[in-house]
Amino acid sequence: MTERDLSELEADALREDGDELDEDNLLKPQFVNSVIGALESGDHARAYELVEPLHPADIADLFELLEPGERGRLAVAITDLLTPEVIAELNDYVREDMIEALAPGAVADIAEQLDTDDAVQLIEDLEPADQRAILAEMEPEDRAAIESALSYPEESAGRLMQRELVAVPEHLTVGDLIDYLREHDELATEFWEVFVVDHRHRPIGTCALSWILRTPREVPLADVMKRDQTLIPVTMDQEEVALRFQKYALISAAVVDESGRLVGQITVDDVVHIIQEEADEDVMLLSGAGDGDINEPIREAYVARVRWLIANLGTALVASFIIYLFGAAIEELVALAVLMPIVASIGGNAGTQTMAVTVRAIATNQLTRSNTRRIVWRELRVAMLNGATVAALIGVATALIFTPLLGGVIALAVVINILTAGLAGVAVPVLFDRMDQDPAVASSVFVTMITDSMGFFAFLSLAVASGLVG
Repeated sequence: MTERDLSELEADALREDGDELDEDNLLKPQFVNSVIGALESGDHARAYELVEPLHPADIADLFELLEPGERGRLAVAITDLLTPEVIAELNDYVREDMIEALAPGAVADIAEQLDTDDAVQLIEDLEPADQRAILAEMEPEDRAAIESALSYPEESAGRLMQRELVAVPEHLTVGDLIDYLREHDELATEFWEVFVVDHRHRPIGTCALSWILRTPREVPLADVMKRDQTLIPVTMDQEEVALRFQKYALISAAVVDESGRLVGQITVDDVVHIIQEEADEDVMLLSGAGDGDINEPIREAYVARVRWLIANLGTALVASFIIYLFGAAIEELVALAVLMPIVASIGGNAGTQTMAVTVRAIATNQLTRSNTRRIVWRELRVAMLNGATVAALIGVATALIFTPLLGGVIALAVVINILTAGLAGVAVPVLFDRMDQDPAVASSVFVTMITDSMGFFAFLSLAVASGLVG
């Protein structure tokens, strides 16, 4: 029996079991192996047959489970199954692998099925030559919309917005609007509200679909529309867009250009993805781990991580130099070497806690220039309480094991280091923010340097000053 026959038997057995997913709603290994077997044997029809019943999200998961070379073959085999829903679920790196395997015409066909924002996401990271080849295969109207979006900065509202929306003049009645929506098939197929614009195409209000459906036909739109609305500048950063949606509980919002004209809309489903992306990005930046994506190419992952490890090596030398300065004291009292890591470790953990809180507060606009002093004072008070508690525990333990004097020295060193950690945990991210840099960018490297260095210096200098060592 051939490998292909075995693959088909496994797939048939899976279908008899009911579906291709296990109890955790994950693709079964046998199913994935069946698809791989079909691709390796060049049986695209068999691969298509296996994949066709899957939900778009599961097709996206299947792509992510395959090796880069296999992704390209699968994309070729199931091109017409690559719906907008599948594209939207794909990991960025996986999407790039898939696109590289398809002809420009095939990618153009997929892009034309997508909303503008999804089409832009599909091709924005490609090489300029590849972008031009794909755009050349598209219809002029679709090509113009994507080229316009690509002209805006990355991660801006212009890149994120959809151009598919419904906008009408305010002189219409509710009945006129309903008739207009029914008679024009070219309008957006999915929307939550209608934008009302003036003669210069500037948004002056919105009408929720629920209002339109429940209002008598003869009522003018001007009488039922909501005039207060949150307008998104086309150049606004996507993180700020997400904060606007969160703050004002928006479902959709109008995007306007420099002259105030309506050029697109952003919907909450797009913002949900942005919130997740920004949260993941901050977590990864805090550790200096780059994108932190398991699909990221090895070279890119290496470059992103090694630079911060090298920076950490440099900062570690500072702490090592302080230890070197007190080398004679450490040789005289070995207990100092035993206890030094405790002081540094506690300070490092305290600094990381404060830094995480601060980065989150900056990202959510809870920490601004107007309340920085209050937040710093708050974190110092927390640090004082933490320092007193931990110092009492470590001081008593050290006094019982070694000497009361050494217990007092380490207790005071812990208090000093935790206070330093609290101050550094706020100051470093705030300093990055004031310099217009991402406050999450490897702040931990610098906070760790400060807490380690201060921990060692405070403990060893107090030991010398107290007379524990000569």
